[in-house]
Amino acid sequence: MRFQCQVSHLMTGLSIVTRALATRSTLQILEGVLLETCPQGLRLTCTDLALGVETLVEAQVAEEGRVVMPGRLFHEIIRKLPDSTVEVTVNENHSAVIRCQKSRTTLAGIHAAEFPELPEVEGGNLIAVPQKALRTLIQKTCFAIATDESRPLLTGCLMEIEAEEIRLVALDGFRLALRKLVHSQSIEPMQAVIPGKVLSELAKVLADDEVEVQLNIGRTHLSADMGVTRVVARLLEGEYTRYRRILPTEWHTKVKVQRDAFEKAIDRAGLMAREGKNNLVRFQITGQQLTMTSNAEQGDVQEQIDLLVDGKDLEIAFNVRYMGDVLKALDEEEICLRFNSNVSPCEICPPEGDEYLYLVLPVRVI
Repeated sequence: MRFQCQVSHLMTGLSIVTRALATRSTLQILEGVLLETCPQGLRLTCTDLALGVETLVEAQVAEEGRVVMPGRLFHEIIRKLPDSTVEVTVNENHSAVIRCQKSRTTLAGIHAAEFPELPEVEGGNLIAVPQKALRTLIQKTCFAIATDESRPLLTGCLMEIEAEEIRLVALDGFRLALRKLVHSQSIEPMQAVIPGKVLSELAKVLADDEVEVQLNIGRTHLSADMGVTRVVARLLEGEYTRYRRILPTEWHTKVKVQRDAFEKAIDRAGLMAREGKNNLVRFQITGQQLTMTSNAEQGDVQEQIDLLVDGKDLEIAFNVRYMGDVLKALDEEEICLRFNSNVSPCEICPPEGDEYLYLVLPVRVI
């Protein structure tokens, strides 16, 4: 096997596929990157069996072949090369010679025969989504995914596809994030639970443009095809929490507030709240004003914000991190907060429409 390509092109490809590189695997071959020649030049592939990523790199092929190189080491070797043309030659013993200008490195590889093929998603539901829109959808929900492995399904996001919209839902027992994306494609309603790691890595690969990604969602696997790059992942099995049951249907206090001012006040209050024992920020809604307070042994913070309030006065407290995470996911100038009581979730939504919905559970304060 022998090929030449630009270091920058090879580096870009390796940066994409090594997101699926296994770490400390019992199978050494999963810690490698598969290099194989193809009509388009060079195909790179990594997989940890739960997530697989492959991408194409423009290359001039002199001799066809395939080999598995130690993933992280090969990546680092290429990263440190000068920005020029690199030539890789692999002999019959799977040893590679990497030449670039006056640099020469040899690296022992592995026979590619045992490298697992990425699974094909058969009989799935196909839908095309603009890459930028899908990336935004993921970034604005994934922060609410659970990290506690005791409830495996909550370590993933629920994707629901219906006649006119895609919904992505994440919850961890303390907050819920729900985002919607409108589509006009003919597709059978379906739902799948996608591992949080998969969505996080997919968001990093998706482009910041309107070029579409083809999603194919089957019974056990999902694939995302972006042309030169394809991501394949195993779905989580089981029934996701029936989140609609916990969505409030009425509110006793409704607040409209400028997001930027509210977020900055939360950020300042959080400086002191994080120094305390419980990361707590208290809200007191009286008339048309919100008084926000936090305290610790070192001192206290008080913030006052003007609001448009419809309903009852209220005192309620939140973990400042959970509230802050939601606000970081919002871009709108104005947002709406809805409350029922000091022990019921706060709902954060747009003043008009239903593009998104977030719930944050309050903290009981004696």
